[in-house]
Amino acid sequence: MAVYQYTARDQMGRVVTGTLEAENDAQVAEKLHQMGFFITAIERAKAGPGEARSFFDLFRGISLRDLALMSRQFSTMVNSGLTLVRSLTILEQQTTSHRLREVLSKVRADVEQGRTLAEALAKHPQAFSSLYVNMVRAGEAGGVLDDVLQRLATFLEKEFALRQKIKSAMVYPVILTLAATGALLFMTMVIIPQFVVFFQELNVGDLPVPTKIVMAVSYVLRTFWYVWIPGIAVAVWGFLRWLRTPVGKAWWDRTKLRLPVFGPVIQKTILARFARTLGTLLGAGVPLLQSFDVTSKAVDNVVVEEAIRKVRASIREGESIALPLSQVELFPPMVVQMVKVGEEAGNLDEMLVKVADFYDTEVEAAVAALASTLEPAMIVFMGLVVGAMVISLYLPIFQLAAKAG
Repeated sequence: MAVYQYTARDQMGRVVTGTLEAENDAQVAEKLHQMGFFITAIERAKAGPGEARSFFDLFRGISLRDLALMSRQFSTMVNSGLTLVRSLTILEQQTTSHRLREVLSKVRADVEQGRTLAEALAKHPQAFSSLYVNMVRAGEAGGVLDDVLQRLATFLEKEFALRQKIKSAMVYPVILTLAATGALLFMTMVIIPQFVVFFQELNVGDLPVPTKIVMAVSYVLRTFWYVWIPGIAVAVWGFLRWLRTPVGKAWWDRTKLRLPVFGPVIQKTILARFARTLGTLLGAGVPLLQSFDVTSKAVDNVVVEEAIRKVRASIREGESIALPLSQVELFPPMVVQMVKVGEEAGNLDEMLVKVADFYDTEVEAAVAALASTLEPAMIVFMGLVVGAMVISLYLPIFQLAAKAG
């Protein structure tokens, strides 16, 4: 069977793209018509999901982009009247992600055996978060699964877009850091030993202190490389293992929020995720307390999770949402006031989505400003370090010149 790429429009007029595995163009067209799509283009792909997976596929997970595309297509098929089993079968055939295809195959098998879609999805937490499962469960109970899947697709697309912007903004600083580290190691391991030989040939007497320090560092790095390289690797491995423990994770989550430059950006990112997750859950019909419980886990920060749980406990005792939120330092007054207005107007989910959009924009601007600030700061730092090393190496030469004069 060959793989075909298609472009089509759903019943709402939205452009949908994807791939399907079929014998020929006619079979692809028939499948797309069954899904309720209006075809605009079909072409044979160069490589298909039926081929043997590459070595890198073994380490590749399920991306938010693949999950968002699957959710939107799933919503369209459910809205068109296709059964869950039929929809899952089509999704399994057309996805280009090997991991997602395997998961969908297992989900389809569970649904065929009589399990609900939410129960089947819950068996694969590596692919479907508690947010996803709870929203699907609410959609099944309320008979609005197609709408819930659309909300999930929008949520995942925005989350993916935010992550991509953060990654792209930090690419250059990371490259600059690696280049600076490489340059410093090159000077320490290659250039400085040449100066050591040069000073020995000149029979320089007592060297200046800065020169002695630089040469001592170079000697230690070159001579005991079999100690410090494994030592750094073990230290990093041990630190990462410790961060996975409850105590280590709690310490790291608190530290991230207190960082002088990165802390505010991390806080805004958490606020955006909190607002969008809670708003999406409430809009899908998930009960309030359950929505807070799921949101507390979705923020991925122990400190914030504990704060949300305290808010949840206050709400369970009969208080409004805005009041306990105002008592938590993490939530700014603007968030509290918008939540209060949303409660009074009965459109809390919409208000929370607006809060999330606002903080998404804030995060993008903050990350861009941070990246533009880091670049010159790192260049200046690298120049100072390299300059200090060069000056320390030339100090003995200056002393010889002074004595000769």
